[in-house]
Amino acid sequence: MLEVAGLESGYGRAQVLFGVGFTLGMGETLALLGRNGMGKTTTVRTLMGMLPPWRGSIRLGGRELAGQASHLIAQAGIGLVPEGRGVFPTLTVAENLIATARPGPWTLPRALALLPRLGARLHHRGAELSGGEQQMLAIGRALLTNPRLLILDEATEGLAPLLRAEIFAALAALKAEGEAVLVIDKHVADLSRLADRMAILEKGRIVWHGTPAALHADPAIVGRHLHV
Repeated sequence: MLEVAGLESGYGRAQVLFGVGFTLGMGETLALLGRNGMGKTTTVRTLMGMLPPWRGSIRLGGRELAGQASHLIAQAGIGLVPEGRGVFPTLTVAENLIATARPGPWTLPRALALLPRLGARLHHRGAELSGGEQQMLAIGRALLTNPRLLILDEATEGLAPLLRAEIFAALAALKAEGEAVLVIDKHVADLSRLADRMAILEKGRIVWHGTPAALHADPAIVGRHLHV
């Protein structure tokens, strides 16, 4: 469904991505791994049109999206849960959820069933939520745009283990329902239980790609590309 090929991008004259390419199929979960500063968020920003690609192709369902405006990419069917969550602090949970909602199978009751903590907080403002609740709100908001592909940048950054487990349980439920997900997170063990395939970015290049089983069968890969 998603085909990324030869993607190059950067900031000013500083190139960050060098020929990045990967694919993601219908209902598949792909984990994008790498140390801090290796280009993961730049990849997401380029996919979403927040950073213009210098070269390369981004195709969703055969439709070329490279170079299009962010709102057009979102309308094409990519939902983003950004690093830092980006909830509207003065809006209530309910208002955050419906602010960008589009018609489709994901409705407010369905999102609340997936993320039940939000149901008890519907009339609280975004600024009143914990970090984990804000992340759940960002996921619910993205789902209510009814995307074909959900992207999560730093899915559980800064969250306590209990809340991290709840987020990964929600992602597993999405996978079971056939949602396509591209997820970035530093918790390799959790990602290994969730993802169908994994790709490692290093200095703006994909240096390894394969299954979780293949990654853990070769500890040298983890040591070389993921350990600090």
